[in-house]
Parts: sequence; structure tokens; C-alpha cells
Amino acid sequence: MKKNMGSVDKVIRLILAAFFIFLFIFNMVGLFLGYILLFLALIFIITALIGWCPIYAILKIRTNKAK
Repeated sequence: MKKNMGSVDKVIRLILAAFFIFLFIFNMVGLFLGYILLFLALIFIITALIGWCPIYAILKIRTNKAK
């Protein structure tokens, strides 16, 4: 599994995950939407930490500079 995410992409995902968690914790979204956002936050955190996105792999997208 080759890494296909660059550092900017990882930072954006982590910021979005933190924002989604913030929205859920402070009840700024409904319960159903909150759980969806928590699930997305979990996915964003995992993909940012491992540096690999399955959707990018399917679409053959690479945002990192490695060859």
C-alpha cells in the first residue's frame, strides 16, 4: 500500500475532522447528522494518519510528491 496523500491533504483532513467533532460535541447539528459527521471524522483521521486514501487509489489520484 503506497502512500497517496500529501502533507497538505493530511492537514486539511485533520482540520475537517476536528471541526466535525466540534459540531457534534456542542450540539450544533442534529443527532443523525452528528453521527454521520463523527463517522466521517473517524475516516478522515485514519486516512490522514496512514497517508493512504482508498478513493484516491481507485481514481489513481496522488497528492504526495513521492515517485
